[in-house]
Amino acid sequence: MADRVMIFIDGSNLYHSLKGFFKRTDIDIGKFSNKLLEKRQLIRIYYYNARVGQKEEPERYHDQQKFFAGITAIPYCELRLGRLVYTNWPSGPPYEKGVDIQLATDMITHSFKNNYDVAILVAGDNDFVGAIQAVKDNGKNLEVALFGKERTSMQLRNVADRVIPINARLLSKCWK
Repeated sequence: MADRVMIFIDGSNLYHSLKGFFKRTDIDIGKFSNKLLEKRQLIRIYYYNARVGQKEEPERYHDQQKFFAGITAIPYCELRLGRLVYTNWPSGPPYEKGVDIQLATDMITHSFKNNYDVAILVAGDNDFVGAIQAVKDNGKNLEVALFGKERTSMQLRNVADRVIPINARLLSKCWK
């Protein structure tokens, strides 16, 4: 029987990594997720992000709404939103609230509910190390999909059961 897989994507990390490494962000999340699956059984994809402020950034808000509509159109994919906090706007950038904690909570909750055998985390944040360990301690396997060595956490690499490098080969045929 094929492993049951859930994919947890930190959307902001994915967006900024794609921009930094490939100078483009027009990825097809469905095709990307299928590459990560490697013929295993998909249970669900969770895509985490924060909604841009409509009054603060109307153009970005509009583009993001179109992108979110594409995410929700992917079968077995759920969009989970935190929020952006605009404290010093427009002199300082907004920051995300609630996104990482929601991702970590979902990953751990689904492991305890036995909803998957393998979790694939697409993120580069050291903050996820404890959540990964909790998932592994609950008897699940955890793979981390990471961009290039120099920008990604050694702690994530060390705690993961398997590291999937996100490179040009993996992303071929994943662009829109």
